[in-house]
Formats: sequence, structure tokens, C-alpha cells
Amino acid sequence: MSSTEDENLADLKDWWTRNGKPLVTGGLLALVIVFGWQAFHKYQSNQSQGASILYQQLLETTLTPDGKPDAARVSDLAGKLNSEFGGSAYAQYGSLFVAKVAVDSGKLDDAATELKAIVAKPANPALGEIARQRLAQVLAAQSKVDEALKLLEGDADKAFLATREELKGDLLVQLGRTDEANAAYQKAKAALSDEAAVGGLQIKLDDLAKGDA
Repeated sequence: MSSTEDENLADLKDWWTRNGKPLVTGGLLALVIVFGWQAFHKYQSNQSQGASILYQQLLETTLTPDGKPDAARVSDLAGKLNSEFGGSAYAQYGSLFVAKVAVDSGKLDDAATELKAIVAKPANPALGEIARQRLAQVLAAQSKVDEALKLLEGDADKAFLATREELKGDLLVQLGRTDEANAAYQKAKAALSDEAAVGGLQIKLDDLAKGDA
């Protein structure tokens, strides 16, 4: 990889770690939060016990001394979920997990493949948006920023508007389109509570303002 690609990959890993809320990732706790305990139990009651067991085993791959999933075990379990319960929310959350492990290993092409499959036919709108935003980050790390921006065109559900607009702002900054980036960051800020909008997003807005000074 070039130094630029290394930096993009580092930025992607950092973004994936920081962007919690609807996009939280990384380990058993993060995946359970994304799925939502209430939805998780409701979904369990409507799906086969086999899918539930496989998904639980996938989550438990994070329970290692160093907290890092066994990539081979993750691939095996996710493969079983896809082959036996393809298209289900269980299988697609498994694919999100596989994509994260791929990103952590620097295998961006593999991550993109997993995410594109979800974006093409999501089990539900929330999964589709989560995969869409993560795929945009992966594409940006591959220096495909224009392609990433196209993924984020159109309207987003209110619950995902702030993260989508902030991500659009980040991509526009990469392209040097600072006025458009500022507008995207402002939309993201408007979609958040006052308390939530004072962190990293405000820092980005302040940095853009300094650049214009």
C-alpha cells in the first residue's frame, strides 16, 4: 500500500471505531447494541433456533484474550449463516461482522464485497443504511471518493441523517470541496441534539472556518 492508502485505512478504522449510535461496531457489545436487545429477542422468536445459535457463536468469537476475533472462525460461521439463512437479518449482521474483520486486516476488497451484497438487497432499511455508510468509508479508503459520495445521495432516515451528512462532509473535504463540506456538516449538526453536536463534528466545522479565515 502507498502512504496515502495506509492513511486512508487508518482513518477508516478510526471512523468505524468512533461512529457509534446507529453505526456502532467492534466486538460483542457493539454488535448487540446495533442489533438492539428488544429487536434481537423479537427476531429470535420468529427465526429458527439454528440461525440464533450460529449468530451467537459469531458474536462469541470476540471473547478472546486479546479481544480480536478469529478471522477463520468468523468466516466459517458467517458462511454457514449465509448458506442456511441467506438474506435474513442474522446473515447480514454476520456479513457486517466479516466486513469489519476484513477492514481490521487491511482487506478492503473483501470488506467491500460483503457490504455491497447487503446494500443491494438489505433485510431491512436500517441494515441497508448501515452497510451503505460503511461501504462509502471503505471506498474512500480505496481512493474511490466520488463513488463513495454517489452512495450517499438521496434522502436518509432521520435516525441516520447525522452520520450520513457528517460522512458526506468528510468525503467532500477529501475532495477539497470545503463549501459543500461545511453545508453537509451543518445538516449533520442540525440533526443532532445540542449536547451531541459539540464533539468531533463541531471541531470539523471549526477547522473549516479556520481554513477560510
